[in-house]
Amino acid sequence: MINENTIQEIKERLDIVEVIGDFVSLKKSGSSYKALSPFTSEKTPSFFVSPSKQIFKCFSTGKGGDAIEFLKEVESMSYVESLKYLAEKYGVEIEDSDDYSPQNTEKESLLIILSRANEFFMNNLKTESGQNFAMTYLQHRGVNADMIKKFNIGYSNEDWDSLLKHLIKNGFDETLIEKAGLIIVKDNKKYDRFRNRLMFPIHNITGKVIAFGARQIKEEKKQPKYINSPETLLYIKSDILYGLYQSKNEIRKEDKCYLVEGYTDVISLYQIGINNVVSSSGTSLTTGQIKLLSRYTKNITILFDGDEAGLNASLRGMDLILENDLNVKIVSLPKNEDPDSLSKKMNESEFKNYLNSNETDLINYKVKLLNENYKDDPIKKSDMIFDIVKSISKIPNSIKRSVFIKETSNSLNINENSLITEMNKLLINKNTSRSQDLSTPQKSKSDKIKINNVINHHERECVRMLVNYGTKDFEVMGLDRRSFIEYFLREIEDVDFTNESYIQIIKTFKEEFNRDNIIDINYFFSEEYDSIKNEVIDLSTSKYEISNKWKDKFNIHVSEESDSLKKTTYNNILRLKFRLVKKMINDNLKNLNNESNNINEEEIIKIHNKLKSTEIEIAKQLGNVTSI
Repeated sequence: MINENTIQEIKERLDIVEVIGDFVSLKKSGSSYKALSPFTSEKTPSFFVSPSKQIFKCFSTGKGGDAIEFLKEVESMSYVESLKYLAEKYGVEIEDSDDYSPQNTEKESLLIILSRANEFFMNNLKTESGQNFAMTYLQHRGVNADMIKKFNIGYSNEDWDSLLKHLIKNGFDETLIEKAGLIIVKDNKKYDRFRNRLMFPIHNITGKVIAFGARQIKEEKKQPKYINSPETLLYIKSDILYGLYQSKNEIRKEDKCYLVEGYTDVISLYQIGINNVVSSSGTSLTTGQIKLLSRYTKNITILFDGDEAGLNASLRGMDLILENDLNVKIVSLPKNEDPDSLSKKMNESEFKNYLNSNETDLINYKVKLLNENYKDDPIKKSDMIFDIVKSISKIPNSIKRSVFIKETSNSLNINENSLITEMNKLLINKNTSRSQDLSTPQKSKSDKIKINNVINHHERECVRMLVNYGTKDFEVMGLDRRSFIEYFLREIEDVDFTNESYIQIIKTFKEEFNRDNIIDINYFFSEEYDSIKNEVIDLSTSKYEISNKWKDKFNIHVSEESDSLKKTTYNNILRLKFRLVKKMINDNLKNLNNESNNINEEEIIKIHNKLKSTEIEIAKQLGNVTSI
C-alpha cells in the first residue's frame, strides 16, 4: 500500500488541468476550463475543470471528482494505479512501485510483466544477434538511434522460450505471462509468441506498454510479415492507436492528426519532424479510435498508398469519421509509395508542402475519383454519385451537408434537388431504423430526472453555501472559513433536513468542526464518502460562468455571492424554514379532516396559530407579503 504521507504529497504537487490536459483538449472558460466530454460523443462542451477546486465535472454523464477519479474513469485505472501514474508524472518517489507481488491486481501484474518483457526485448537489441539482424535491418530502413529510443524498439531472438525463461526466473507467474499475450500454450507445450522479430511496443495513453507489434526480419513464406499481441485485459485493439502516446501533445498543438497504416510509417514521419501522426495498426478505423482522437483534435487527414484495398478501407473509415462529426481529409500518395518510403525522399518542409498541396476532403476526392474513372460508365457513375450522397448524409451538421450537396451538384453538373431528395431518403431511413431500435417506450431525459420539490431545492441552496464556502480559504467582511461554518451550523440548529446526502454533508462538517478540523473539498474524495462525493461535486460546480473577457469588453459588473455572504446564507436558510413551516401548517390542517385521528381539535388550532405566527415572522424577515 502507498502510505498516507506519499498520497498527500502527490495530491499537493499535481495540477488537475495539466493531468486532464494529457487526455482532453481543454479551453479556458472564465476561471474554469471546458472541453467535449471524454465519456460521450457530443457536439457542445459539457465537461468542466475547476483549477481552484482541483475537480472536474461532466454535466452530460454526471461524473465528477479529482484527478485520481478522472484517471479511474477515463483510463479504467485502479486507485493505486492512478496514484502511481501521478507519482511518476510529478516525481514523487514510491518505494517498490514496480514490485511484482501477490497483492497486485491482475491488471497491475500484467503491466509489470509487459514492462519487463519490453526491457528484455530492448536489451536483446544490444546482443550480438540483435546487432547482426535487428540493428542491420533498422539501419537499412533508415531508422536512427533517437527513434529507436523514442519508440522503445526491441528485438525477440530466435530461441523458442527465451522470454518465458527470463520472466519465470524473475518470479513471474506462467498463467499471467500467458494472459499478457506473450506466450502460446499448445499441445502441453509453452513457447514465446514472438521470435526473431523486430518488436514495437504499443503504449496506452499514459505511456504504459500494453501489447506488442512484431515485424518479421527474415522473409519466411509460412509466416505473416506482422503479428500483434492478442486482445487481453489491457489491450483492446479497436480502442488503441499506435503512436498516440508520443504524438498527443503535437496533435493538440497542431490541432490536426495524420493517420497512417503501419508502425514504421509513424516512426519515419516522426523522424523527419512530422510528430502529429498515429497508426491504426493495419486495421480499419473504429469508432473507439475516432473517439480517442477526438479528445485531441477534430481534424484528421488519412494518408494511404492508393492501392484499391487500402483505398476502400480508408473510404469506409472516413465515412465513420464524418458520422462522428469530425473533419476528415485524404492524401493519396504517388503510385508504389507509402508514408515510410516517401519520407525517405523528402525533408520535413517538402513533405508538409506535399501534404498541404494534395489533401482534399472526402466528398471532393470521391468526385475527382468519379470524374477520372467512371465518367463514361453510366451505371458505375450513378453508383458513385449515390455513394457520395451517402457519405454526405453521414454528416450530423445540416449546414455542412448543404454545402457539400451544392459543391457536388456544381462539380458533377447534376440537379441539386435530385441530390437533396436522395439524401433525405437516406436520412429518413436512418431515423426510421433508429426509431425501430428504440421501439420500447422510453422516457425522455427530462422525464427521467426527478424534479426536486420546493423543500429539497431550498435544502440544496443551503448546503451549497456550506460546501462552497466551508471548503476553501477566504476572508469576506470579517468572515473566514471557520467563522462561516460556525455561523452556518448555528443558524440551522433548529432545522430538520430531509435529504439524506445533505444530512450526511452537514454532519461531516459538524463532526470535523467539533474536532477543531477545517476540511477542504478533497476530504470528500476518500472511499468513506463515496455515497455523497458526487453530490458534493455537483454543489461546488456550475456549468455557467460569464468570462472575464466579456466582463471587461462590455464593462459588465456581476455581483458575487461572496459580496453579501452572510445575508445570502441567512436568506437561504430563512426560505427553507419558511417552506418547512408551510408544510407543517398543511400537515397540521389535514388532521382536522382525519376522523380516525385522536388529536384534540382545539390542540390542532393552537398549533396552527403558532405555526402561522412563525410563518408571518419569517415572511417579514424575507420581505415577502403573505396572507394571514
